Amino acid sequence: MSVRVKICGITNLEDARAAIAAGADALGFIFASSPRQVDPARVSEIVGQLPPFVSKVGVFVDADFKEITRIMTECHLDLAQLHGEESPDLCLKLFPRAIKSFRIKGREVLEHLPHYRASAYLLDGFSHRAAGGTGTTFDWDIAREAKRYGNIILSGGLTPQNVHQAVAAVQPFAVDVSSGVEASPGKKDRRRLRDFIRAAQAATEGSEE
Repeated sequence: MSVRVKICGITNLEDARAAIAAGADALGFIFASSPRQVDPARVSEIVGQLPPFVSKVGVFVDADFKEITRIMTECHLDLAQLHGEESPDLCLKLFPRAIKSFRIKGREVLEHLPHYRASAYLLDGFSHRAAGGTGTTFDWDIAREAKRYGNIILSGGLTPQNVHQAVAAVQPFAVDVSSGVEASPGKKDRRRLRDFIRAAQAATEGSEE
């Protein structure tokens, strides 16, 4: 089965439509402090103009249950991606609409995954600069081992140049990219979008396009 692709850090309708046209399965909208942060009213406007069968994901960092569910309802989002130090309890309350993200410092993350009930676990590179979107890679062997706990979304430093290798090595449920397909923070590059999705899909289809 072909790997799914999530394009994160969407800030405008044009980029959302370009990502879908290129073959994206999911779009991510960031509600935490970030160069790619968007307000709920803007996301609601964008989502209202998108076609069906594309997952809309809200990215939150240490928001509480009430805020998350309010924004998800207001913006008609399908999933909440929890990208901070959220508790297993919060994850459980949001299940099955929760994706729990972990920034990987080392193998100790494998001890934490089983405590969170989530539809998928997103593994991202660790950086002191921000909670995500920093373009930092990590040891993909850890992602391979993490697959025994559930669906793995591979993130962190992925680009059109390395995503084929990453998917071939890990065989994740999905890959997630933001800065790796940007022309500038919050603005996607059309060619990089197309090249990234083609390379990711080719790794599971067994052929380059």
